[in-house]
Amino acid sequence: MPITLQQCQTWDQADELAALRDEFDLPAGTIYLDGNSLGAMPRNALARAQDIIARQWGVDLINSWNKAGWWQLPTRLGDQLAPLVGAGAGEIVVTDTTSLNLYKVLANAVRIQQRRQPERKVILAERDAFPTDLYMVQGLLGFMDRGYTLELIDRPEDLPSRLGEQTAVVLLSHVNYRTGYQWDLSAASQQAHAAGALIVWDLCHSIGAVPIDLEAADADFAVGCTYKYLNGGPGSPAMLWAKPRHRADFWQPLSGWWGHARPFDMAVDYAPDRGIRGFLCGTQPIVSLGLVACGLEIFAKTDMHKLRRKSLALTDLFIALVEQECAGQGLTLVTPREHAQRGSHVSFRHPEGYAVVQALIARGVIGDYREPEVARFGVTPLYLRFVDIWDAVQHLKAVLTQREWDQPRYRQRGAVT
Repeated sequence: MPITLQQCQTWDQADELAALRDEFDLPAGTIYLDGNSLGAMPRNALARAQDIIARQWGVDLINSWNKAGWWQLPTRLGDQLAPLVGAGAGEIVVTDTTSLNLYKVLANAVRIQQRRQPERKVILAERDAFPTDLYMVQGLLGFMDRGYTLELIDRPEDLPSRLGEQTAVVLLSHVNYRTGYQWDLSAASQQAHAAGALIVWDLCHSIGAVPIDLEAADADFAVGCTYKYLNGGPGSPAMLWAKPRHRADFWQPLSGWWGHARPFDMAVDYAPDRGIRGFLCGTQPIVSLGLVACGLEIFAKTDMHKLRRKSLALTDLFIALVEQECAGQGLTLVTPREHAQRGSHVSFRHPEGYAVVQALIARGVIGDYREPEVARFGVTPLYLRFVDIWDAVQHLKAVLTQREWDQPRYRQRGAVT
């Protein structure tokens, strides 16, 4: 039977997570389907920012490094975030950007392999990784012996055959930024280890969207951003996790003073902290860090398995409604249908994908676009309703059937797509 608006309303009435929507300050008249790129603003974020700026900075001034606990903020946030990724206390820092954190852990992983298996000189990654991952590998290789190389796989099923005696480190995106394909975290980690390689996971499009257990998967390192599904704010600092068994080998190339074992000794020589703080570098962006807590506090009111159930129901609904309402309109699903292989966004290819997304935004339905021809729709179960999915697809249907996208203003590219 066809899916109806009334059915979506019934699902909303039975939604056990419905109250969490009130935790966000969502603009009226907007259906926000871009939480996989920038999360919505938690309702208490403005008050938190005002407190950090007006009281902690404005009144207490430099005393807030101690009085407000600014110094401990990267590890305190890491402990708050740890349950979302199956990590323990003292295993995560929130600091810097995903790109910088990736550089740190890649350098650490390569150095470990240099000591243990120096003959291994291949970093294996995905051709369809988010580009910054490949750029950071290329930058790292520029400082290393010429024998090191980057090799790329084109399909997940190619991983086992590409692992070899030369593979030092494997870098994978848990959920693909374009298609929403989700790797089996445990299986891929086991395959890398069986081949003698270490594995680094990019969690940017999975953290806060799908259940993750880094410890159970026996991963080695992981990085991920906090401004997508974790709703930490634009450009909020990223997370970095390193498996405790590598603690004796903790090392990173960006040896700034915050990573020093005794930073206020003001020593001439660098002595790294042997805990997770060793991955810190310079002075932290306190206002941005402080806002990360707002999103994490919302996650503490639920659990990832409940969020995952709703996410799958919403993405199933999105796919089914597009096929029901928009058949014959040139849309091609590129996101896996299988639950085990799907993250929390749905992507369709369309020859006019960019213009279609811009026309939707003009209607108040905010998704985004990625080359080539891919319209992405992020599904965030914390604040999206089933009726939001229904309404979004009705807008998409109108954009396509009425050819609203076919206007010059919707073809003009902004600096950010």
